[in-house]
Amino acid sequence: MAISTTTLLLSSFSSYPFSSFHSSLSSTLKLSSPLTLPNVTLIRSSYSQNASSSDPFNFREPEIPTMSSFQRSMNESSKISSSRWRRVLLKVSGEALAGDQSQNIDPKIAMAIAREVASVTRLGIEVALVVGGGNIFRGSSRAGCSGLDRSSADYIGMLATVMNAIFLQATMESIGIPTRVQTAFRMSEVAEPYIRRKAIRHLEKGRVVIFAAGIGNPFFTTDTAAALRCAEINAEVVLKATNVDGVYDDDPKRNPHARLLDTLTHQDVISKDLSVMDMTAITLCQENNIPVVVFNLNKPGNIEKAIKGERVGTLIGATWNSTMSRT
Repeated sequence: MAISTTTLLLSSFSSYPFSSFHSSLSSTLKLSSPLTLPNVTLIRSSYSQNASSSDPFNFREPEIPTMSSFQRSMNESSKISSSRWRRVLLKVSGEALAGDQSQNIDPKIAMAIAREVASVTRLGIEVALVVGGGNIFRGSSRAGCSGLDRSSADYIGMLATVMNAIFLQATMESIGIPTRVQTAFRMSEVAEPYIRRKAIRHLEKGRVVIFAAGIGNPFFTTDTAAALRCAEINAEVVLKATNVDGVYDDDPKRNPHARLLDTLTHQDVISKDLSVMDMTAITLCQENNIPVVVFNLNKPGNIEKAIKGERVGTLIGATWNSTMSRT
């Protein structure tokens, strides 16, 4: 019985009586002829230099984490636990991206959003975005122009949201935030198609996911897309960034005495017909117990505060932590 060229990697067998090992192996196998091992090479492991003669299997033990790395992980965990939500969906309207309306997309607004999202993703909070397209094209208001039907107008509006999403993605990645854009209909050259499990996996890996093209169907707003995607990816809250401080009991532009509401129920929004989100979106949030925070995008730090769950704007469908003061 012959074994072809063999290399035996032995950690510290150089001192082991190989002849006795050879004879015992042959007798154990009850071979009629001695076991021949041609071209056998014994390689002494680098570990054998530190091995004791009494322990031929002296393998290296795994390194124990240092106290500094342990403290670092504990600090990160405490920061995450101090935040109210672990996974959030941020809804940014197209009008908010336009800023002072002098251009379709204000780079300063986009960079402000990117920086505040970056500050919370580094704490381990998972952030997804739904972006509108009203700064470029609003389908509901353009329907009927030059014979344009509502469905075609809405599809054009969906393409506008993709433009905003790509702009936001480029801005975020310029400051080191890994970002993926997923569209409701296929545009494989510029973005991924929306796949629920893939989106969740991106979030788990610390990437920001931007959902574009609404839900891919006309007659639905991007508010509805935000509520739907929030439910699908198991996000804990919809954060609606607007150009006002929150929800008022009257139009603050017409009534200077209008009062900012601290909390509301979903039913309050529906029964009072408050212009927070469209009825489809707010009903979807109500049915899935999804709270909504409405806050002012234009105030620095508000995005970070909202994502962390700090008291800002108006909270719909839940109550604020009693220890939090309004900022």
